[in-house]
Amino acid sequence: MTQALHEKLETSIDCVLFDLDGTLIDTAPDFTLVVNKLLAEHGKGPLSHEIIHLNVSNGARALVKSAFEIDEAHGDFADLLQRLLDLYFEQLNSTVATIYPGLDDLLKQLEAQNIPWGIVTNKPEKYSVRLLEKLHLSSRCSVLVCPDHVSETKPHPEPIFLALEKLGRNSERCVYIGDHIRDIQAAKNADVIAIAAAYGYLAADTKVEEWYADFILQSSEQTISLLNLLKFA
Repeated sequence: MTQALHEKLETSIDCVLFDLDGTLIDTAPDFTLVVNKLLAEHGKGPLSHEIIHLNVSNGARALVKSAFEIDEAHGDFADLLQRLLDLYFEQLNSTVATIYPGLDDLLKQLEAQNIPWGIVTNKPEKYSVRLLEKLHLSSRCSVLVCPDHVSETKPHPEPIFLALEKLGRNSERCVYIGDHIRDIQAAKNADVIAIAAAYGYLAADTKVEEWYADFILQSSEQTISLLNLLKFA
């Protein structure tokens, strides 16, 4: 399934919810810069973009573990984590993150048809808001749900339920797109249509079909074509 150039969105879905990192936005380039800056501060050589890319969806803690080959019990872990987060927040002022190919066209068409779209992420609000502001997406995004807003994070359904509540939508005609098994589990737990973003931050040996998503996107540019399959009586 390949999206035609400027394919028209013709679907009967009520809303589209996205995971953030590795699904809607490619944030790995920012993390490559800040992880390697932190390593350089400690006299260590850089990590490859590929290694960092694989750990972005698992969060800052996973990046520190991978970069310094330590676990959370290590005496330096907390300080390294905080420094990484500080560097990342600074980096967002001149972010090199980009929206994935084809998705800005999708967002524009959703907006033109008054179909709300939003973000449900495990990324804290502080960083999510700044990133969206820098990419000029804040005013376009109808709802943003971060860990700060809920008691339970994905794979628990609470964040998706909160997003639906804020949008005034029910689960029946909503889709959630994400690049991690916890995203699909959250979608299933919330009884929305679960779409796996296999183009995201996945290890080479990841078996996306074992996530049991309702649909799998191999490319972000296939999203409109896929959503056009979702038509209800």
